[in-house]
Amino acid sequence: MSDTQEHIIMLPFLALGHMIPFLALANKIQERTNYKITIVSTPLNIKYLSSNRQNPNNISLVSLPYNSFDHGLPPNTENTEALPLKDMVTIFNSTLSLKDPLKKLILEIIKKDGKSPLCIISDTFMGFASEVAKSCGIFNVSFTTGGAYGTAAYVSLWLNLPHLLAINGVFKMPGFDENSCIFNVSQLHPFMKLANGIKAIKNLTKLPVWCIGPLLPQCMIKKGEKDQILESRIAKDHGLSPEKCIEWLNKHPKNSVLYISFGSQNTISTSQMMALALGLEDSEKPFIWVVRPPIGFDLQGEFKSEWLPQGFQERVEKGNKGLIVKSWAPQLQILCHGSTGAFLTHCGWNSVLESLSEGVPIISWPLAGEQAFNSKMLMEEMGVCIELTKGVESVIEKDDVKKVIDVVLSTSGKGKEMKEKANEIGISIREAVKEEGKFKGSSVKAMDDFISTLLCTRNLSS
Repeated sequence: MSDTQEHIIMLPFLALGHMIPFLALANKIQERTNYKITIVSTPLNIKYLSSNRQNPNNISLVSLPYNSFDHGLPPNTENTEALPLKDMVTIFNSTLSLKDPLKKLILEIIKKDGKSPLCIISDTFMGFASEVAKSCGIFNVSFTTGGAYGTAAYVSLWLNLPHLLAINGVFKMPGFDENSCIFNVSQLHPFMKLANGIKAIKNLTKLPVWCIGPLLPQCMIKKGEKDQILESRIAKDHGLSPEKCIEWLNKHPKNSVLYISFGSQNTISTSQMMALALGLEDSEKPFIWVVRPPIGFDLQGEFKSEWLPQGFQERVEKGNKGLIVKSWAPQLQILCHGSTGAFLTHCGWNSVLESLSEGVPIISWPLAGEQAFNSKMLMEEMGVCIELTKGVESVIEKDDVKKVIDVVLSTSGKGKEMKEKANEIGISIREAVKEEGKFKGSSVKAMDDFISTLLCTRNLSS
């Protein structure tokens, strides 16, 4: 790589699940190139990133003016964490207010550096970045923090609206091989079901794609470094300290514990929560469950015992069968521990990667975005997942919960097959980011090619 000092501007979406991969990507690029990198976001998000930045050299964090009150959002709301569903569209629309400040910042950087930044790397949800880049004489690279399959399906649905032509609720996703991506309207999030109107104008130009993931901490990828895993990238109070977590997990057999978490901005309904708790207790399998108030209540509010069966928490904790954790737990330590045997998750892509990198099979409960597509791929393409249910409106019974848990945590039959396949994928993940001697994994090669292409494009345009 060239030693010339270049400058890259990065613009993540206002969600923790998007900012974390952007910070990881910045570190990865900086390590390979020593380029200057500036990550821009709103003031509170920059404060969050600052507390989680492990390598500050040549990575600058710059805040753009933003006031949630101006957009009708609750005070001090600058990302989607714990944001009510009704406000999601509002926060998406509010990002447009960052357009002019971003342009102003880039023009200041051009004046200071004496040349244009190499590019903007923006989140796929920050579409205005392309207009800003064009007006400043540079170009924009779109970075999706989701998986390729889920992202492709998500984009295809919004561009083509195939569900409007569904026959008996069934439709094929355009752009995929015949019969490889068949969906039912019932699998879609309510927002997607309502998608209608004039189709978006398609840009049929074929653009290059670089698969540079997974963007995971090195200590998760390199075996033998598990004791170095730190959760400092999550700047919040632990509902469960790493020390207590490890101490509890050490008391349980290998691959016996179910970890349950629906991500940083999701929850389920009261009735679903009750059924899940009853099924967990009936299964008699040990578990760690990260709980938040159910749909319809303040996600940042106090968790009330009335949302669980009477005496449930006392019974499972007294018998060392379960840990109920309020709001947040050290997920990396849990997934890396040998006692963890399965992960019940919403199928957000960060959680999927963290689970599979450790060979932990998945019980899926997709709730939003492209998560239903991720779940489908994990089940049908990879064979490492069983879907318990989907969304917050579905009805589940405790017997459904127990049955799925019994299958996935079984040491024989389908449970054994899922574990073996998850281990194989974990090996593939580590191979993709491996670099030893002359060997470079696919992700390493993709990153080098991406950077080379950026430099070639600059040279051609100059």
